[in-house]
Amino acid sequence: MIGTAAQFGSSVLGRNAGMSLLGLAAIQTAAEAGGNFDLVEREIRSVAKRFPWVSMVAIGELAIHGSSIDLAEPAGGPTEQRLSQLAKETGLWIIPGSLYEARDGKIFNTTPIIDSAGDIVARYDKLFPFLPYEKNVSSGSDYVVFDAPGGAKVGVVICYDVWFPEIIRTLCALGAEVILVPTMTNTIDRDVELAIARANAAISQCYVVAINVAGEQGVGRSAVYGPGGECIHEAGAGREILALELDMQQVRNARERGWHGLGQVLKSFRDMPVAFPMHESVAARQKAMKNLGALEMPGPIQHDRPPTDAATEPKPKLTIIKKKGPA
Repeated sequence: MIGTAAQFGSSVLGRNAGMSLLGLAAIQTAAEAGGNFDLVEREIRSVAKRFPWVSMVAIGELAIHGSSIDLAEPAGGPTEQRLSQLAKETGLWIIPGSLYEARDGKIFNTTPIIDSAGDIVARYDKLFPFLPYEKNVSSGSDYVVFDAPGGAKVGVVICYDVWFPEIIRTLCALGAEVILVPTMTNTIDRDVELAIARANAAISQCYVVAINVAGEQGVGRSAVYGPGGECIHEAGAGREILALELDMQQVRNARERGWHGLGQVLKSFRDMPVAFPMHESVAARQKAMKNLGALEMPGPIQHDRPPTDAATEPKPKLTIIKKKGPA
């Protein structure tokens, strides 16, 4: 389903009897900067052949075409059509990272959710483009949680979205038990991202599958965390297939009983009588944080010392310490 912040699932904390497993393969591609569709097809076909118990595959953000908005396509364009055919062929649900899509005169960073029949059941638009770097990309406005094979409820965010725990908490309030996070990170903050992904898993008592790209696109280190924040697996820096069975009953037990009988986090959050004024409205949030300044690209580092004329600037003092000889 596609939801707004006002729509919350009624069975988030309920117990379901029986086995509920999601066979998921997160594919960490080691690809070139762009033009990787053939590679992605080969990887997905390989997973379908090697792991017949897998029902869903997911790859990293912008893995197919790369990060140029000049390659944006309309919704339902040739890339989505080709992915739909691949889903039909393999019988897999495909979460193809993300694509730049042009709609209504805007460009969105979009994850289409494609079921095993090749139908696009939803599209998720990245709520938080990576500003100021991801320029000219519009923010989405909806949350996406969908019913997946094995009785799992799966939510999707994209890369920088995971830095905002309000999104993850909202998805879990809408029923999500697994959060997929297709990512394109090629900077020094991957270690921080993993800490954030792990924290989100613990504070929202869900699986978080953080799928990064490798090769020319990113630094790899995809990771999967369980509903207690436990690390199930962290990939290396190159190509890797993370094929896992995710047990929804572990999520439901953690939410009902606490992880290993410890904190029942979502219940405490639900029952807390205190309001959070900054979250009451967009205006309240903007007022509370108005002193942060504009969201813009950092400029050159400014030094406190005023500029001086090079001809009159005093030379730095040179201190020489002479070693004394023997007495």
